[in-house]
Amino acid sequence: MPTDTVGRFLAALDPKKQEVVGARPREEQERLAAAWERELEADDELDTLDELSPPAAEAEAARRVLDRGIDQ
Repeated sequence: MPTDTVGRFLAALDPKKQEVVGARPREEQERLAAAWERELEADDELDTLDELSPPAAEAEAARRVLDRGIDQ
């Protein structure tokens, strides 16, 4: 299991999105991973989901970050 933020973020993505994001420059991956961490910290709904299934909460936060757009 990855321990760095980018690795954890990539692991939370579905395989197709992992490829797309993994092909991006490291700086872009770090920016998206930071947005993912903020999403996990800020959303109370994700706190509840995290208690039931941490991987599901991480995947949902990753989906939200990518839905806002990779090129933000």
